[in-house]
Order: sequence, then C-alpha cells, then structure tokens
Amino acid sequence: MVHTLKVNGQTHSLDIDDDTPLLWAIRDNLGLTGTKFGCGVAQCGACTVYMNGKPLRSCVTPISAVDGEITTIEAIAGKEADAVQTAWTARDVPQCGYCQSGQVMSAVALLKENRKPTDRDIDLAMNGNICRCATYVRIRAAIHDAAKALEV
Repeated sequence: MVHTLKVNGQTHSLDIDDDTPLLWAIRDNLGLTGTKFGCGVAQCGACTVYMNGKPLRSCVTPISAVDGEITTIEAIAGKEADAVQTAWTARDVPQCGYCQSGQVMSAVALLKENRKPTDRDIDLAMNGNICRCATYVRIRAAIHDAAKALEV
C-alpha cells in the first residue's frame, strides 16, 4: 500500500506494507540512518524520533499508525538541540555513540517541555534510553548544563 509521510519537512510516498515499522521506512526507504535499531521492542530508545514533536519509539510503530510529521535526528534543530549538542560534547557523553541519537532526541524533548528539570525529571524523561557504555551520570550532567545554557 502507498503511504504518504512527512519526514523532516519533506513529503514522501512509500509503497510498503502497513505493518512495516516506521524505523525501517526511515532507514531503508528514506536512507536516514541516524535513527538506530537497538532492541526492536521499544525498550532501549535508540530508535527515538518525534511524531508531531513528541518522542516516539519507531521500531514498534507501524507505518499505518503514523499520523503527523516525523522528525529524525538529522533534522533536529533549535536552541534546545544546540544546547544539548554543546553540553554532550563538553561532558564527553558519547562513548560508542550507538544510543546517542535516541538520547539526544529524548533530552531535547525534555528541555522543550521543562527548562529547569530536576534529577527526577531527567530520570523520568530519559527512562527507557539505554546506554551500553553507562554514561548516565554524564548524560544527566549534560542535560543540567544544557538547561543552564538555555537560561541566558
């Protein structure tokens, strides 16, 4: 069946099965490989994208359930994204880097909703984003740094 998707501001028509996960449409059909496959059961967060500005696990979202604009890591932009990316680099958050697109997408979404997150707010927002390298302390510190940078 033909599905029309708006991804990163561009409209695409894809002739794929209704039950194809959004992740595979993004990666295989559109060639946007920043969104990663991790677990396939929405537990690790590597596949996080936004649908209408809200984080979504694309590995378990069938293409037939997509109802709105999709944003991937390739198109994330704005002051929150800039602050997170700067803090990530300053804190040396990435190790292997595999989970980073999902981590960044979740962190940016948090800061768009909450400019002064507590440790608990961060833990709740980042819950389900697994980092194999266990940089959780640096991730939390980087989110606090990004929040402070957004205050000015």
